[in-house]
Amino acid sequence: MSETKDAAVPVLTQMRWMRRNFWVANIIEAGERLAFFGVRAVLPLYMVGSSSSALGLSYKEKGVIFMVWALLQCLIPMVSGGYAETYGYKKSMYAAFTINICGYLLMANASGFWSMMAAGACVGVGTAIFKPPVQGIVAKSLDESNSGLGFGIFYWVVNVGGFLAPMAAAWARGNELHPTWPMVFNGAALVTAWNFIPTLLFFQEPERHPAAARKRPLQVFAETMKTLWNDAPMLRFLLVVSGFWFMFMQLWDLLPNFIDEWVNCMDVGHLLTAALGSHAQVFLTAAGAAKPEMLINIDSFAIILLVLPLSWFLGRFAVMTSLVLGMAIALFGFVGSGATMSGLLCALMIFVFAIGEIICSPKFSEFVGMSAPPDKKAVYMGFANIPFAVGWAAGNGLSGVLYDHFSSRVVFARRILETRFGLPADAVAKIAPERLLSTVAEKMGGGATQQDAITLLWRVYHPWIVWVLLGAVGLASVIGMIINYRRSNAVQIVK
Repeated sequence: MSETKDAAVPVLTQMRWMRRNFWVANIIEAGERLAFFGVRAVLPLYMVGSSSSALGLSYKEKGVIFMVWALLQCLIPMVSGGYAETYGYKKSMYAAFTINICGYLLMANASGFWSMMAAGACVGVGTAIFKPPVQGIVAKSLDESNSGLGFGIFYWVVNVGGFLAPMAAAWARGNELHPTWPMVFNGAALVTAWNFIPTLLFFQEPERHPAAARKRPLQVFAETMKTLWNDAPMLRFLLVVSGFWFMFMQLWDLLPNFIDEWVNCMDVGHLLTAALGSHAQVFLTAAGAAKPEMLINIDSFAIILLVLPLSWFLGRFAVMTSLVLGMAIALFGFVGSGATMSGLLCALMIFVFAIGEIICSPKFSEFVGMSAPPDKKAVYMGFANIPFAVGWAAGNGLSGVLYDHFSSRVVFARRILETRFGLPADAVAKIAPERLLSTVAEKMGGGATQQDAITLLWRVYHPWIVWVLLGAVGLASVIGMIINYRRSNAVQIVK
């Protein structure tokens, strides 16, 4: 990619040069992310929750569903971008909205593993079809003079939806005493349906070559795959950066469960209560602790706060410099977020992770989008989903198994009742999951509380190890990016 000069152009001038479709695409993206992240913020808790209102799946089953979802959502764009360029951006987005609505409605009525698998597959396919055209139109609406700021604005808008969504979902799902899970999924379907309006009324279809619409689907598929195979540097870059997305997606897919089981969020709950008074109740559990999705939401809040000034500042640095720096910072925050039982410290580490994400993620999109030929923007933005596919699918394929072995509070509670307190295995197996902690506390004696039981399990079994293992993949990606950086002679710090 040629080096941009956007740092030398005034910000307002850069914004004036952005075409109308850029702003329409941002509006559509914000709505889609509001629905998507609202669901994703609470879905891990709903899927493995042990209460009668939740699905009660195992971590392995949850991991399988997310793995299939990841593969569909991230591999389909490799070819769906080609179809968007060939047959039309609007048609692709209409299809995406319809499929996503079906998926969210299925989630609201899921009853077990297979129904949730079908729902996740629908949302994965719909999102896969949606991403290339909306990201492609952003790339088409920018040039070398404003691409850094433009992708920063796009990433900011994405995270406005990402920030508002968990708060809306926290309100919609109620709490453990009064659960209302279906409201989250029905609300996501409604927000997705709204996106038909700006797409129909304001979105301008990009020009296409007259012969494009006459191509057969198999021909489009073959040409798309040939384009990727022939661009070896891009393919190598995408595979190397996959380790970052391996980490990133576990922040959404696994960390909420870890916080729910191991992190004492009463301190964060007190802060929310002090700041919001009685309005904070919708963001708290019945005991007064901050809900896990509120801690995860720090990521989006930090991005909203800092992505625009950092995007402007980083416009003077080489893309690869920003990528390596951001990945390293994100790695530190990722491992740190799972290394503590303190809600405040966990929140701080999520903020650190967000700083790393702010530095590298928009630059990733900018690199791919600006490297693409003018007539293949949607195609290349489809290719940008390859790291998501590799990282997200592999992460969920491993994380469920690793969590069950290294971090599951239920597994550890049963184990300690047998090994330390001498209960027979058949008696322990009959204890309901929601009764395990209180049983451990009773066996500890001395008026021990459930929090004392959690602390004991933490000290004996070290559940934080899972984050070190997952973080090792991110470290390998950082090292690989440095090697790729030097190999491509990209060591040019200031543009």
